[in-house]
Amino acid sequence: MKIKWMVPILIAAAVLTACAPTASAPLETAASPETEPVSIATEAVVSTPTPDSQTTEEGLTYMREEEKLAHEVYVFLYDKWGMQIFQNIAASEQTHTDAVKSLLDAHNLPDPAAEAQPGQFTNANLQALYDQLTAQGSLSLDDALKVGAAVGEIDILDLQARLADDLPADVRLVYENLLSGSYNHLAAFTSSLLRQTGETYAPQYMTLEAYQQALNLANAGGNGNGNGYHGGRP
Repeated sequence: MKIKWMVPILIAAAVLTACAPTASAPLETAASPETEPVSIATEAVVSTPTPDSQTTEEGLTYMREEEKLAHEVYVFLYDKWGMQIFQNIAASEQTHTDAVKSLLDAHNLPDPAAEAQPGQFTNANLQALYDQLTAQGSLSLDDALKVGAAVGEIDILDLQARLADDLPADVRLVYENLLSGSYNHLAAFTSSLLRQTGETYAPQYMTLEAYQQALNLANAGGNGNGNGYHGGRP
């Protein structure tokens, strides 16, 4: 099929802008947890729902809904708790989901979110994950910040897995920029949790080593794209 190259490239540039820092305070890098990672709440966390094997087209369809989920979880948590970080990162996630939508258009693929209402997903696993994350994030502000970090972990793992595959150049460019933004989001939520509660975040989906690496990348400037989180809006 004929690919409309310029649209995704322009959207990728917009993602870079949305993820750029707007403040100069240093990142509070959390110390390594002394215990094994724990779940958000007492109930078991839904495992990362990405299918083991997907075509590029299937992956784009899935990522469109996953980025929609991230945006809508953060909007829900902002409405619930009124903490600015949720609104800031929700705005960034809107740019992410729009970027994936541009890829769907460029590759002549249908949009699974075209007629979906907030909190509605065609993918059953993502629907279950949204329901659980919003329920857990409603328990307390501390739980909400952990949910925010958990969404960042899920995004990172899924994007890393997709970037390990052969991808068209336009898809790879957008995914790399989304990954950089997701590092920043994870760092922002874990830093806020530490300031809010004094609690060091324990990763819920990533290994401890991968989690620390993600924080280091965020502090150093993201995924090599100059988009580090520095205490302000990611």
